[in-house]
Amino acid sequence: MDAEPQHRHSTSAAAGRARGRWPARTQRLLGVIGPLCAQWLEPALQQCLEQFDHALYLQAERSRNHIEQQHCFDSRTRLQLQRTAFMQAYADQLRSGFARLGEEDSAADEAPEHQPLSLLGRGEQELTVALDKLAARGEARHGQSLTELAYRFAVLVGAAPLEGAALPIAPGGLTEAMRAAIATLDLPVEHQVLLLQAFEQAVVAVAGPLYGAVNAQLLGDGLLPQLRPYAPPRVAPAVRTAPAGEAPSGDAAGAPQAPITVLETLRDLLAQGRTGAGGAAAAGRAATPDELQAALGALQQHLAQVTDQASRELRSAQRLRDELLLQLNAGKPAGAVATGLSPEQDDTVELVAMLFEQIGRQLHHGPHARSVLSDLQLPMLRMAVNDRGFFDQQGHPARRLLGAVAEAANDWLDGPDGEADHLLAARLRQLVERARIEPPSAGLYTSLLADIEHHLGQLSRRAQTAERRHVEAMQGRERLDLARHRAGELLAERFAAHPPRGLLRTLLDRAWADVLALTLLQHGEDSADFAQRLHVTDQLLGSAPVEDADQLRREVQAGLQQIGMHAEEAGQVAMRLIGKEPPATSFASLATPPVVEAPAPAPAPAPVAAVASTDAAPVPAPAAPPAAAASVSAPAPGEASQPAAELPSATDLALRLKQRQRLGEPPRAKAAAAADDPEPPLGPQEARLHNRLRQLPYGTWFEFTDPATGEVSRRKLAWFSPVTGNSLFVTRRGQRGEELNLRKLARSMASGQVRELPPPGDGLLDRAWHSLTRNLRRDAAPASGARP
Repeated sequence: MDAEPQHRHSTSAAAGRARGRWPARTQRLLGVIGPLCAQWLEPALQQCLEQFDHALYLQAERSRNHIEQQHCFDSRTRLQLQRTAFMQAYADQLRSGFARLGEEDSAADEAPEHQPLSLLGRGEQELTVALDKLAARGEARHGQSLTELAYRFAVLVGAAPLEGAALPIAPGGLTEAMRAAIATLDLPVEHQVLLLQAFEQAVVAVAGPLYGAVNAQLLGDGLLPQLRPYAPPRVAPAVRTAPAGEAPSGDAAGAPQAPITVLETLRDLLAQGRTGAGGAAAAGRAATPDELQAALGALQQHLAQVTDQASRELRSAQRLRDELLLQLNAGKPAGAVATGLSPEQDDTVELVAMLFEQIGRQLHHGPHARSVLSDLQLPMLRMAVNDRGFFDQQGHPARRLLGAVAEAANDWLDGPDGEADHLLAARLRQLVERARIEPPSAGLYTSLLADIEHHLGQLSRRAQTAERRHVEAMQGRERLDLARHRAGELLAERFAAHPPRGLLRTLLDRAWADVLALTLLQHGEDSADFAQRLHVTDQLLGSAPVEDADQLRREVQAGLQQIGMHAEEAGQVAMRLIGKEPPATSFASLATPPVVEAPAPAPAPAPVAAVASTDAAPVPAPAAPPAAAASVSAPAPGEASQPAAELPSATDLALRLKQRQRLGEPPRAKAAAAADDPEPPLGPQEARLHNRLRQLPYGTWFEFTDPATGEVSRRKLAWFSPVTGNSLFVTRRGQRGEELNLRKLARSMASGQVRELPPPGDGLLDRAWHSLTRNLRRDAAPASGARP
């Protein structure tokens, strides 16, 4: 049965029943409020999913093992695949909530003893608790607006005041819709918690404008126009402003006051730290907001025409003041009243200049990030003087855009990972151009923020894909090394009992060990295929009888071809080992000159180890009867018999095998250097560092310093093996960086060539804000202490 048509039918049926029981006015107002809510909620939910995707990426970077990292990648994949289903489920649940407005909850009214009991899984219980807490925080945050909505919706649908989930757009209703939508993603519990955190930040915490718009719509239609959830505070008609240092009067102290904003706090610290007349507003008439915006726009146009790099640097507060005053008074006749900055405008200019100065100190040394930052200084100043929320709201879109651009330019353009990303540089230039041309508004910066976050998300996904590819290749090489090590152990056991020589020893060491390792890797040590390879090894060493020499030769040839040896060369090695020596030849006859005696009947075939145990050119055997001169085995059907004189000598074949690069082996020069450099034991400090390195999570960043040039580069620990200690470092773009053993890394850290970086805490913009307020408090402390 098709569940989707049934669901749509049930939703439309509920809506039909609701329309039937509501009057025309109610239906009309709900028809306006529904699209109004959808228009606000859709971009907010999209922002929520973007924040959740970014949180998963950060958690994958900080994961302690590859399994946790893969779980994060799987959740991101499911999010991309089920994004449409998530949005549809949320919209359907919200629509169903509107259709049930004013209905009594029969389950809630039912007596507890008659309600069925059921067991809850751990994940469902944690999700329920998290949703209840989220709804409670939202109701506490928007209490006054929700009270008005509860009474107005009650009048609208003719019911008691709606509370909790009974009001669809209240935090309780929004979280119930999230419960239905989150089921479409099939996320683990810890990732559901991450999604709810993003939902609270992007939807519930900022739902005030939605509630205000719905209240305004109902109020405009005459629903409870005199409703006041709380009595308005009584304010004295005239409150004298007390001079500095004078205590306010009792009436003024008792009157309620608006909360002190961040901007006012910063201005107060700025005023306390000033000495003399420095930084005071210019004398004359204060500029209006429109005049100041016009002056800033003119200054932007002037700076856009300047091409020299010196004029594109960050501007100090005094330089910005001087340039603004020139623009404000340009074209005025002599003797006219000068236009200056009001105290608040002057403080805003100084605070923005100080903020950009602190951001500049956080950047890497490079031209790209500082150039982008200087181009954003005037657009951000225009936004700051136009909207006080730039200082007061941490989630202000212009503020978030400034942080995103600074981080992107610092990490991807001037970071210590190599050349800059030219596509990102072009995108940032387009963004700055839009901010410069268009009027400052929250909508503009929301659009710009979504654009740059989308581009950064693409860069991050490409980096993750490249990093995962390198990690998987490293893990495959690790498994091959372990398989080769096990194959070497098995061969060493057999060599102890039956030591080979000559071509056979070279074959087993340089080629057949790779055949064993590859078979072990593909089929496992307990498989029949690996057991057959070991049986062939025993036959070659002479510890097992050769029942069918032709079959043995074919298996040797097939094994050599499996590791990449050319078919002709593999056939020559197999023929030289098994198929072309006279059966009377023995190890003694190849090691010493033969004694010519009377012809004798051909003995039984000798072991293969006796045939190929010398690396010198074979000594011709005495003439034998035609019956005895035949080969031990005839060529395989369909193979042309190659004369022994045309086969390369054993010495030649052994030399080729020694020069052949083994499967998965590093370049010969690198391998030789590693083999010639014996590793000394770790010292006490190195041993402590080595133990710490084995416990670090994947995603830890390190700083490498080139001892020759002093150049510094940053690399991320993408993977390491707890068995061999080999590790892989990648760049921010996911490209392969250094491959080091943890022991060597510990030595480099002890010598100061490598440094572990602390885990990322606050972002670049947050660090700049902290530095700004710390400096203001430090400058204000002496002034406060000097007061009588």
